[in-house]
Order: sequence, then structure tokens, then C-alpha cells
Amino acid sequence: MLSTDSECKFHLLALSMGEKVPFEIIKETPYWIAVNKPTGVIVEKNPYESLTMEGQVSAHLQQKTKQPFVGVVHRLDKATSGVLIFAKKRSALKKLNRQFEERSVQKIYWALVDGELPSNAGQLDHWLVKDAKAKRANIVEETVKGAKKASLLYKVLAEKGDITLVEITLLTGRYHQIRAQFAAIACPIIGDLKYRQEGDEYSKEIALHARELTIKDPQRENERNLKAPLPAQAWWDPFRGKS
Repeated sequence: MLSTDSECKFHLLALSMGEKVPFEIIKETPYWIAVNKPTGVIVEKNPYESLTMEGQVSAHLQQKTKQPFVGVVHRLDKATSGVLIFAKKRSALKKLNRQFEERSVQKIYWALVDGELPSNAGQLDHWLVKDAKAKRANIVEETVKGAKKASLLYKVLAEKGDITLVEITLLTGRYHQIRAQFAAIACPIIGDLKYRQEGDEYSKEIALHARELTIKDPQRENERNLKAPLPAQAWWDPFRGKS
């Protein structure tokens, strides 16, 4: 039996509408739960996909509570893996949502990119416009209507052949920001067909991982650093020593 305030380093086989997905619980308290989201699974329930992280977390919580509250705090792209937090109480959802809205949450991603970066560390600044129809972000000039500035910091952690492991700290939170910005400097993320070329190809899995989140605990007000181990995909294998 899982204690409500325990660290869990195992894979829970959760169920949702007859489907199964393995995911890891990073931390669970009476007020919130953090999981390591696998690639290829969307976050929120919707009428078009039966398998969602919201549904999987709900199935887990139903083992202890008949009608659990599951509050979506933030989101990750379907193709992205890593730290994902859900609230277990409405009061916690309100406090956590405010932290994300105020950008007081520190977000660190790891990505594998293909190409030569301009330096071992730096900042990327671009202007983005979201193309809702194509489900992508386009790099544009600042003067384009609807353009929003996207900024991030990166540093190289390791290199293996033509593949580079980079750590990314988001300074803004734009749609597909990391994917679009690295593609714009000719260093696309491994597996990301949508941004490696023109078009609308779908990538079920890409080498982009939400490695760490640092939040203020909504119950105790202390700082919590949540870290997600690397996914099982083989492209991460040469870099597992970094985790």
C-alpha cells in the first residue's frame, strides 16, 4: 500500500477504459501527486482519446477514494515526457495554478538535439505565432500580428557523435516553444518530424523531457524540487549516466 507522503520509484500499471500505460509516481501527498508522464499520452480527458494521464491518475486514486478529485495544474505535449503535477484538492489546485500563472515555477527540460549549437551555453530569443490549424508554432518577425516573444536558456550537458544533450530553462511558456526555437537554429529535437521539415507530420515520441519542476508546496509552503528519471526510449541510453 502506498503511503500518501512517500517517494515512489516503481511503475504503476494504471487502467483507463480498458487501456494500460506504465507511469511512475515521483511524489504523492494528501494534496497533490507528481508523476513521470510517458511519451505518446495526452494530459487531459477529451472525447477523442480514451487514454489520458488525467484518467490514469484518477484510476490510481480510486484505489483509495471512490470519487477522487483530480485537478489539472499544467500540461505537457503528447510527445513530451516528464514531471507532471495534479492536484488532489481544490484548494491545492488554486494555489498551484496561481504559481504557474505567476511564473514562479522553475521548469527545466532535457532534450536531445541534432546539429551544431552556436555555443555550449546561451539564450535563445524568438518571436512565435501559434498556428492552431497546423498545431505548431511558427518563428516570425516581431512586427507580425499576434507574435509573442519566446526566451529560454540552454547549456550543453554531453555530446555523443552528432547528438547533443542540452538542459533548458524556460524564461517564457509559449506553445511548442522549445521545439520551434531549436529547429529555428538548425538543431531540431530528435524524433520531432513536425519541426525537422516543412509540413504537418506527427511525432508520437520526441526526445524532449520535462526533467525538473520546483514548486512551493500548497500545504506546507516549503519548496519542492521534483525530478523525473529519463524515459525508456533507446535514444536516451548513451546519456543515462547524467541522470
